[in-house]
Amino acid sequence: MSEHQLPLHPGAWWLWSLALATAATRTTNPLLLALLVVVTAYVVATCRAPTPWSRSYAAFAKLALTVLLLRLAFAVLLGSPLPGTHVIVTLPQLPLPDWAQGIRLGGRVTLETLLFAFYDALRLATLLVCVGAANALANPSRLLKSLPGALYEMGVAVVVALTFAPNLVADVHRLRAARRLRGRPDTGLRGLLQVGLPVLEGALERSVALAAAMDARGYGRTADVPPRVRRTTTALTVGGLLGVCAGTYGLLTPEGGGYGVPVLLAGLAAALAGLRLGGRRTLRTRYRPDRWDVRAWLVAGSGIAVAALMVLASVYDSGSLHPGVVPPAAPALPLWPAAAVLLGLLPAFVVPSIAFKEPS
Repeated sequence: MSEHQLPLHPGAWWLWSLALATAATRTTNPLLLALLVVVTAYVVATCRAPTPWSRSYAAFAKLALTVLLLRLAFAVLLGSPLPGTHVIVTLPQLPLPDWAQGIRLGGRVTLETLLFAFYDALRLATLLVCVGAANALANPSRLLKSLPGALYEMGVAVVVALTFAPNLVADVHRLRAARRLRGRPDTGLRGLLQVGLPVLEGALERSVALAAAMDARGYGRTADVPPRVRRTTTALTVGGLLGVCAGTYGLLTPEGGGYGVPVLLAGLAAALAGLRLGGRRTLRTRYRPDRWDVRAWLVAGSGIAVAALMVLASVYDSGSLHPGVVPPAAPALPLWPAAAVLLGLLPAFVVPSIAFKEPS
C-alpha cells in the first residue's frame, strides 16, 4: 500500500470537524450554516471508506433535521418573548394558572419568532452534522490507539459503547434475513420477541468474550509512580481542563474575546502536560501507530483556518453573521466568511477516497 493510500490519522478528522463546529457557533446566518453543511457532506461523500461507522453521517443528519423541526414546533406552540408585529397565524390559546406566568400555549405566531427559532435551531443542527462527519470519517478503533496513555481506559469504554449499537443493528438484520429465508415471520410482536432474544444473547456473549480478551492482554494493569508525580498530574489535568472550559466560554461570548484565546492555550498546555505525566501509569505499546503526516496537517489546518477566520469575522463584521430578526431582514451571503468556509473542502482534494476496508 502506497503512502498516499494510507488512512488519515483519525485525530485530524476530529480536529477538522470540531473546528467547523466552532465556526458554526459564531454565526446564525442560514446561508453560511447551509454552506458548512454542504462542505461536510461533500467531504464525507468524497473521503469516507465503506465501513460500518461511515453510515453514521446520515443518522446525524436525520437527528439534526429532527432537532430543527422540534425547535420550530416549540416556537409555534410555546411562543417566544421576542417582540413581533408580523403575525402569521393566531392559534387557540389555553389559559394557564398564575404560577405559570411567562408561559403560554398557543396564541399569536409571528414571523420574528419563527425566524429566531429557525436560525437558532439551524446552528445546533449544523453542530450535529459536523460531529456526524467526524464519526463517519474517523475509525473509532484507530482513534483509541492514538489516545494518550492516561485516557486509554476511558477511551476503551467509549469505543465499546459506540460500537455496541452498530453491532446490535447488524445482528438484527442478520437474524431477520435468516428468518425470512426459513419462511418464518420477522415482523410483529412475535417476530420481535424471537429476534430480540438471540440478539441480546449474542450481545452478552460478545461482552463476556471482550472482557476475557481484555483481561488476557493485561488491561487495567498500572505501573508504580511516586505520589508527587500523581499529585502533579492531577493538578495539571484538572487545572488544564478548567482553563479549556473557561477559554472556550470566552471564545463563545462577545465579552470574553480578550481572555478567551490565552486562557484556552494555557489550559491546553497544562492538560497536555498532565496527560503526558499520567501516561506513565499505563504500560502499553502501539502496534503500527498512525503517523501524523502532511495530509493530517493540511486537513486539521483547513478546519482551524475556517474557525479562526469566522472568529475574526464575528469580531470585525458581526452584522453580516447575524441577520436581523426584529425587524425581519433577508440574510445576505458575506463574501470573505463564505470563502473561509470553503477552505474546509481541502480534505476532499488531499485525502483520496479509500475503496477498501480500513484496517482496525
